[in-house]
Amino acid sequence: MQFTGCGTALVTPFQPDFSLDEAALRKLLQRQICAGVDFLVPCGTTGENPTLTRREHLRVVEITLQEAAGKMPVVAGAGGYNTQEVMDLARELESVGANGLLSVTPYYNKPTQEGLYQHYRAIARSTRLPIVLYNVPGRCGTNLEPSTVKRLAEIDNIVGLKEASGNISQMAALANAVPDDFAILSGDDAIALPLFALGGRGVISVAANEIPAQMARLCQHGLRGEFAEARAIHRKYLPLMEINFIESNPIPVKAALALMGLLEPVWRLPMVAAKAENLERIRAVLQSLQLVERNSVAVSSFAD
Repeated sequence: MQFTGCGTALVTPFQPDFSLDEAALRKLLQRQICAGVDFLVPCGTTGENPTLTRREHLRVVEITLQEAAGKMPVVAGAGGYNTQEVMDLARELESVGANGLLSVTPYYNKPTQEGLYQHYRAIARSTRLPIVLYNVPGRCGTNLEPSTVKRLAEIDNIVGLKEASGNISQMAALANAVPDDFAILSGDDAIALPLFALGGRGVISVAANEIPAQMARLCQHGLRGEFAEARAIHRKYLPLMEINFIESNPIPVKAALALMGLLEPVWRLPMVAAKAENLERIRAVLQSLQLVERNSVAVSSFAD
């Protein structure tokens, strides 16, 4: 099984002029690698991929591959609502050396279940790379149902699913529907622990941007069935997992990383800085977990 354990849904750092901050990206990647995460996921939703040009998208993946240097897989974001464009992107990502693809369900055009099946079948035929499906109905407006995932799991290079429906009953049905070697990964940090009990194989984590070592340990314990140890980590960091979604992702996580001194507080429109009151709440959580000092960056420095 290629993609199990803790995968980090990487942010994309920008410079104050909104250009890609390659130096910050490399530092973030080295922090992930040294912390022992299991795989890296650049250019997903957390990476603000809708606002990246194709050239930038490929460049972020190239840098991630360079820093990973074969130490861990790189699963690059490759989703969208235009099947042909996703197929083209999949081929380009294969050509630059990505180890796998994370492909979100088409958003806005709301295909039927048969449309979703045919969409992913076409992408799978366009590349030799292993594909992880991504179901996040809260953002995409469509739900990838267990019966459809079961059909897709029969395709050789569709190897897993990032499940972010928040529906535990659906996750249980998925675990019963797919083969044992098909990786069900949590798309929500707060649900990773219960998903392990259902047979989940890991998480593609937002919180791992901030606490990579801790999320990696949570997954290690979960995969070994060491639930008391996993619960202790989950309970300690649940406030961080929750505060990361006080506003639309990746607004809070990038604010937190900026408070931690790891990147500039820059988002590309239509993402904007967090509200001042929410930034204070983010800071309070970071301070409670000793992730920032009491004299960390002032709120005023995050103003638009």
